[in-house]
Amino acid sequence: MRLVAGSRRQRLLRKGLWFRLRKILLCVLGLYVAIPFLIKLCPGIQAKLIFLNFVRVPYFIDLKKPQDQGLNHTCNYYLQPEEDVTIGVWHTVPAVWWKDAQGKDQMWYEDALASSCPIILYLHGNAGTRGGDHRVELYKVLSSLGYHVVTFDYRGWGDSVGTPSERGMTYDALHVFDWIKARSGDNPVYIWGHSLGTGVATNLVRRLCERETPPDALILESPFTNIREEAKSHPFSVIYRYFPGFDWFFLDPITSSGIKFANDENVKHISCSLLILHAEDDPVVPFQLGRKLYNIAAPSRSFRDFKVQFIPFHSDLGYRHKYIYKSPELPRILREFLGKSEPGRQH
Repeated sequence: MRLVAGSRRQRLLRKGLWFRLRKILLCVLGLYVAIPFLIKLCPGIQAKLIFLNFVRVPYFIDLKKPQDQGLNHTCNYYLQPEEDVTIGVWHTVPAVWWKDAQGKDQMWYEDALASSCPIILYLHGNAGTRGGDHRVELYKVLSSLGYHVVTFDYRGWGDSVGTPSERGMTYDALHVFDWIKARSGDNPVYIWGHSLGTGVATNLVRRLCERETPPDALILESPFTNIREEAKSHPFSVIYRYFPGFDWFFLDPITSSGIKFANDENVKHISCSLLILHAEDDPVVPFQLGRKLYNIAAPSRSFRDFKVQFIPFHSDLGYRHKYIYKSPELPRILREFLGKSEPGRQH
């Protein structure tokens, strides 16, 4: 009798576990099917996932104090591209000036832009702020090489005020570029975009070329071709990549939100030297998208009088999506490329 009772309890237990497991699986399946419809009905969700401006990493840093991040030769500004829009800006002077920079005010930093040192306008990618760890490390590298580095948070990022959009991000970049040019005299100004920032960078440079005020060079780190191809290749899309109607559910809402970041189209209208840097083991923006962008740009008529170069970084180096700044070859790459793009300049 005890054996029969024990066997019955085990069967009931297995049946209960199977029932609960089946219930969990049905809930997961229901959620899996519901998410595409939710994104289709609310395209704003997809926009938030692209910008990720609500993800502020690292947390609890005071963006008014770049020195807390080891940037003791950096000044924090606030500029106003449009009414009701304010953007936070960091200006890091060349490292050799760090002693002179101590205790100096914004006017001193602005006047410093007219020195004989070149300037890099850095446009960061999605998520985080201008104080992100890998971004700060890149500023330090560029500063040590003798560059001014000017970077900022787009509207809606960090402590910048406004609502994110592709148009707004591009206009913010244009405003900062014009602000730099108004103070930099004849010093070369280079534009460096990383990840999503490459989309802002090509938007900006195309506009500058169309108004005949191009930058001295454009550097794209971990670029994609356009946002649709990037979204389709992103690791987050893996579980839905073969879902029926993937483009209609996931990609069309991006377009309907006015988000294109069409690097592949923009490079056909850019007339300045172009350098593309991409790690082969990039898990966020696949290496082949950077190579494809180069293959589109290199034969373009707009680049016929300018240098176009693609620098791959082997996967064994482990630079992935955001650690190219660690490359000991980077100073040489920049020196050779920017030196050739501006042969008459003294860097």
